[in-house]
Amino acid sequence: MKRPSPRTVSSLAIVALALVLLAVGLPHPRAAAPFASAAVDSVAAPMWSVHSDTLHAGETLSGVLERGGVRGSDMADILKAAPSLDARRIPAGMPIRVRQQAGDSLPSEIVFQLAVDRLLHVSRTSDSTWESTVEVLPWHTDTIVVGGVIRANLYQALDDSAATLLNADVRSELAWSLADVYEYRVDMSRELQSGDTFRALLERRTGPGGVVQLGNILAARFTLSGSTMDAVRYVKPDGAAEYYDQTGRSMRASFLRAPLAFRRISSVFGVRKHPILGMWRAHKGTDYAANAGTPVRSIADGVVIFAGRKGGYGNAIDVRHPNGFVSRYGHLRGFARGIHAGAHVGIGQTIGYVGMTGLATGPHLHFEILVHGVQRNPSSVLSRTDGVPIPASERASFDSTKDVLLAALLAGEHDSPVASR
Repeated sequence: MKRPSPRTVSSLAIVALALVLLAVGLPHPRAAAPFASAAVDSVAAPMWSVHSDTLHAGETLSGVLERGGVRGSDMADILKAAPSLDARRIPAGMPIRVRQQAGDSLPSEIVFQLAVDRLLHVSRTSDSTWESTVEVLPWHTDTIVVGGVIRANLYQALDDSAATLLNADVRSELAWSLADVYEYRVDMSRELQSGDTFRALLERRTGPGGVVQLGNILAARFTLSGSTMDAVRYVKPDGAAEYYDQTGRSMRASFLRAPLAFRRISSVFGVRKHPILGMWRAHKGTDYAANAGTPVRSIADGVVIFAGRKGGYGNAIDVRHPNGFVSRYGHLRGFARGIHAGAHVGIGQTIGYVGMTGLATGPHLHFEILVHGVQRNPSSVLSRTDGVPIPASERASFDSTKDVLLAALLAGEHDSPVASR
C-alpha cells in the first residue's frame, strides 16, 4: 500500500481539528452581553408618578395639596418657600402638578401654573428643605394680515375671513380693538355698510400650549362707501404709541363717535313707533342696547348742565361742550360719583350707567345731540376729522413708518403671514 504524503496528513489533521471545534463550540464575543445588560439595569432611571389637579372653587390650597400627597408640616414649608404664592388669592381653576418618585413618601416637586406663560416650581432639596423658582415660558410673535368684506357686521366679516388664523375670542378682541382705533372716526356698530371692506396688519402672539393672543394692530384700512381711511401705529420719541391717519393727523379727535365702548344699536336715527306710547314719532337720537350697568361715557370734554329725572328720558344727563353742542344721555340706571349740574367732565369719562328708567321697555341708552337747542342726527354732527397733526420734527420718521406698514398691509395676502419674529 502506498503511504500518504506529509501534505495529505496535514490536511486531514486540519479537517479533523475543525470538526472537533465545531462540535465543542467556540466562545462568542456576545457571551459577555448578559453582564453588560445587568450593569445597565442596575442604574436604570427611577420611576416617577405625576398627579395633575386644579384648585376648585371655594377650596383651600391645602386641600388640593393633600390630594397630591402633601402632609403635615411640609404644607407650611412649601408655602414658606414660595413667597410669591399667596394662598388666599389663588384663582379657582389654577393647574397644579405634583411629581413624586416611586417609593418616596413625599413629593419631589410641585408645579403651580401662575399664568399661561409662568410656572412656579417648588422643589425638595437633598436635605429635605424646599426651594422655589419661577419659569417664564416663551412666546412667539408673528405679523399677519387679515381682511374681508362687510356683509352684516365686523364680527361676521372676521368670522368669514380669519377663522383659520384666530380663534373666536381673539377675533372678537380684534373687532373691538379696531373699533377702539377708529372710535373718533367711525361708529363700527352702525356706520358699516354691506360691501365695505377692511384690512388689518397685526401681531399674533402664540404662547405655550398653542394659546393665541392679539398683539398690536400696526396698520389698518377701512374702505367705507368708497372712501378710504387708513390708521398707522407710530411710536413717538418718548416711547408712547399713537395712531395717525394717512395724512399724519391723529386718529383722536374732539368727539367720540359713540357713548358706549361696548356698542350694539337697537334702533337708528329717524321715525319710529314708540314702544310704550304706541304712536309714531320722530326718534331724535340713537338707542344703544346694552346690559344694565354698562358704563356710559361723555363723548367730549364739557360741563354737566343737567343730571336728574327728565320725563320720558328717566334719569338723564345733559353735557354742554365747548363748541356749544349738548349731548344727552337717557334711561340711565344711575349717575357716576361726582356727576351733578356744574361738574366738569372729560372725554371718555364715565358719567352714568345703562338702565331702563322712564319710557323704556328694556335696558338701553338713549343718546342725542342738540345743536343750538335743536336735536340733530349724531352720525352727521359727529363726522369730524380734527385730529392734531404730527409735529413737523417727527414728520419724516412718521412717513417712513407709514410707508413700510402700509406696504406690508397691502402686499400681504389675506390669511397668510407676512412676517414673523
